[in-house]
Amino acid sequence: MIENIQHILASDEPLSRDQALWLLTEADLLQLGRLADEVRRRKHPGNRVSFVVDRNVNYSNVCESKCKFCAFYCDAESEKAYLLDYATIFAKVQELADLGGTQLLMQGGLHPSLKIEWFEELFRQLRQQFPQVQIHSLSAAEICHIAKLSGLTMSEALRRLQVAGLKSLPGAGAEVLVDEVRQRISPNKIGWQEWGEVMEAAHALGMRSTATMMFGSCETPVDIVEHLFRIRAIQAKTGGFTAFIPWTFQPHNTELGGKTTSGVDYLKVLALSRIVLDNIDNIQASWVTQGANMAQVALFFGANDLGGTMLEENVVAAAGISFRMSQEEIIDLAQSAGFIPVRRTTEYEILEEYLK
Repeated sequence: MIENIQHILASDEPLSRDQALWLLTEADLLQLGRLADEVRRRKHPGNRVSFVVDRNVNYSNVCESKCKFCAFYCDAESEKAYLLDYATIFAKVQELADLGGTQLLMQGGLHPSLKIEWFEELFRQLRQQFPQVQIHSLSAAEICHIAKLSGLTMSEALRRLQVAGLKSLPGAGAEVLVDEVRQRISPNKIGWQEWGEVMEAAHALGMRSTATMMFGSCETPVDIVEHLFRIRAIQAKTGGFTAFIPWTFQPHNTELGGKTTSGVDYLKVLALSRIVLDNIDNIQASWVTQGANMAQVALFFGANDLGGTMLEENVVAAAGISFRMSQEEIIDLAQSAGFIPVRRTTEYEILEEYLK
């Protein structure tokens, strides 16, 4: 089987679901890693590893979705509930801009009272004050929720937010794109087809986005493979995904609970992602959930990107995981593994190369 798959990959032919499932469940870890590394080398022959200087601003922790895997959200009546005012958000973005940052990843929950006007005014002011910072914000679920609250279609809301300054979308909220899984872990959130519809609508407007997968909760290997093939199908249709980011469920402090996914399983899924998603250029290592050492190993299992510096991160931290890396540490991580680190924009334009 492995020789057959090697031949298929060498011929630039796509794998079948059965072949992908075999790789995930039967192939040796190092065999799988070598296959993924070969794909990575073909796609990125310059031995570069990219990253972006960004900040994740969580404008609110109030959320009606109440996902069972989330340790961050709270009810509107909770003493811990908050909603950042514009001035506080601007101060956070100013800190990002002062460090040469170029990406603002802003997300909150499905807030019960924030209509589209609140976001439009915020984005307009952010675009005016910080034109060098790309507003890469709001999940597909947030877009749908804002539209519903505001009496708009999803497409209308997306277009208005784009006009106000929203430039691209993160892939958050994908979890696993199988509704049976979603009903178990996030029954109040949009289904997988709605997630895909938001992404396709954004791509049709010229907005790029990332795609993600949160695995390690209750899905099966078949579900993981299905997720990857659904992402690949959307990309074949639109070409709008810049990168794919698989990351692991963090069970601590969550209603869902469970065990932490092993590093071996993380590397297997990461490698399979690189192999299956032949039409997406970039695969990102998740140092936020895996830490620096595993992120470095991931560079030999198909990843070519280390994501963002994330001056601030609250959602994963609420589950008890709080890895931090400065720009200097990311550069050193890539260099010490034998790669050339490059600073990029949200849409993967190279801004600076760091040679030893």
